[in-house]
Amino acid sequence: MADMQCEIVSAEKEIFSGRITKLSAVGTIGELGILPGHAPLLTGVRPGPIHLSLENGEEEVFFASGGFLEVQPGLVTVLADTALRADDIDEAAAITAREEAQKALDENASEFDYGLAQARLADAAAQQRSIEELRKYRR
Repeated sequence: MADMQCEIVSAEKEIFSGRITKLSAVGTIGELGILPGHAPLLTGVRPGPIHLSLENGEEEVFFASGGFLEVQPGLVTVLADTALRADDIDEAAAITAREEAQKALDENASEFDYGLAQARLADAAAQQRSIEELRKYRR
């Protein structure tokens, strides 16, 4: 089966480097499915899960808080603001963050930064989606 090199890099470090047969993510232009031989592409990545099908048949799920995805012949690169393996996400912390952000939006306090609360809510929700996607692959 054909494969391609994949690199997932955050602002802090390289998260993943290896051979894959497929990458799925949500970009700013919609859902993306990248297979070997895909046309060159540069697009934004929305917060959420990134699915990798590895050359050995295993599946891995990562969380990206946003960034860019670039496809070149034989190489796909995800440059993320923040990226984590879905296994490394603290689910309890993500749930708490989501609840706190929702509470801040609901209360709309006087010294309220709506944009910041909205971003925190989106980030926490995307982390939870990544955990849910990881569970689907483990069944």
